[in-house]
Amino acid sequence: MPPFPDMIVWDNFFWFTSYILVFTALSAFGAHRIKVLYHFWKHRKDVPVPQREFAELPVVTVQLPIFNELHVVENLLRTVSALDYPRDRLQIQVLDDSTDETAPHAAKLSADLKAQGYDIEYRHRTNRNGFKAGALDEGMATAKGDFICIFDADFQPQSDYLKQVIHHFTDEKVGMVQARWGHLNKNFSLLTKLQALFLDGHLVLEQTARSRHGEFLNFNGTAGIWRRAAIETGGGWQHDTLTEDLDLSYRAQLKGWKFIYLKDVVVPAELPPDMDGFKSQQHRWTKGSIQVCKKILLNVWRSDIPLRLKIEATSHLTSNFAYLLTLCTLVLMYPANFVMGSSWHKAVFVDVPVFFFASLSVIIFYMTAQGAQQRGGWLKTLPYVPMLLALGIGMSINNGKAVLEALLNQSSEFVRTPKYGMESKAQASKQRSRYKAGKSIALWIEVLLTGYFGWMIGLAAQRGQWGSIPFLLLFLFGFGYVAAGSLMKRFSMAAFQAPQPVAVEA
Repeated sequence: MPPFPDMIVWDNFFWFTSYILVFTALSAFGAHRIKVLYHFWKHRKDVPVPQREFAELPVVTVQLPIFNELHVVENLLRTVSALDYPRDRLQIQVLDDSTDETAPHAAKLSADLKAQGYDIEYRHRTNRNGFKAGALDEGMATAKGDFICIFDADFQPQSDYLKQVIHHFTDEKVGMVQARWGHLNKNFSLLTKLQALFLDGHLVLEQTARSRHGEFLNFNGTAGIWRRAAIETGGGWQHDTLTEDLDLSYRAQLKGWKFIYLKDVVVPAELPPDMDGFKSQQHRWTKGSIQVCKKILLNVWRSDIPLRLKIEATSHLTSNFAYLLTLCTLVLMYPANFVMGSSWHKAVFVDVPVFFFASLSVIIFYMTAQGAQQRGGWLKTLPYVPMLLALGIGMSINNGKAVLEALLNQSSEFVRTPKYGMESKAQASKQRSRYKAGKSIALWIEVLLTGYFGWMIGLAAQRGQWGSIPFLLLFLFGFGYVAAGSLMKRFSMAAFQAPQPVAVEA
């Protein structure tokens, strides 16, 4: 008879209850993806069309916020100056916070365009107050247009972009129109392919479903046009969060402005080609979304919008709390596999529902996003699905840390994602960049977890629990891949690292 049998029973009960609670919560996020899929397919043919066209095109101000963008600023100004729009109705603002030679280079490029007859204004700040939000806000003082178009430094709009978008504003209720991001360097590496799959879930499915079903959506920070009045009545650009775009989006929509998403208008941009850049970007987006959630969610529920919109907004603003649940699964992996054991009750009432809502829904979600873009796209995605799930797990430390920082009101600077202006390995081999992403202690936790899950796989094999091994392998590969990506950047002469890097905020 085993010692302390009552203690063993209660121990199993504790772990089993924790397991059910955590995975039930994760399943709720998975169930929301199913809801998004349903609305996407329901409205897939409801393509937004303008009420009419402007008899006379309105004045548009194109704002270009940049910070140390030496490799991409020339392409940015080239593509923006090539926009097919009357010059007397197009103002370009270069909002430059650069602290390196980007500043004189951008100033010269702007002066050259001005000499060619473009209405272009170059503004250089040295204080960086409010970071990107501060630059956009200060630019509004001299913006001439009733419509404000924003492009980040790595975006390359097609020449007909403005004419495809601007006529949607003939509806006086429309406050913002957002185009979809494309991916210039999707095929650069495995990492960029996986990033594209992740982003397309949001850009192809979520934004389309929310827009066409009449729910709140968010400006993605770039490749969109705002009605100036929507910015102003929404309270303007504020910099008390790291995602000023999400913040203003909710404030404007709570004032009654309508947002439109154009899935079929695509503006290509660069994906972070290295792991540290990806982690830095994800940390900022995740932390900023939780900051906005804390700031806005109560106002959403106090507003007089319909209940269904409040529920969807809550799902949207709280979605990144899923990373905290993923952190909980790290604690539960050992007891779930080696303490609770297996039974048909656990398999039928827990494991199967969890797999369907928390795992299968995710797989279907991302495969559908690719299938919606090209025939057979879902089939091409299939080989990447395990790696996609693993990368999501591997990012849980980085992003979970961001959630906790936001909850604990830990302030941090707006850390830019370095842009390299490289779309292929051939370009990378010829060009080195001085820009580096921020670093984090999360790396060493990822290294430890790689070893931990390697040990658990060995233990499962020793005990003959072969059914646990595929699931544990996802965790091993996820943390191993994320950690290896950062380690390779730090301890080798990476293609993007110059001997004397320019300092960027850590």
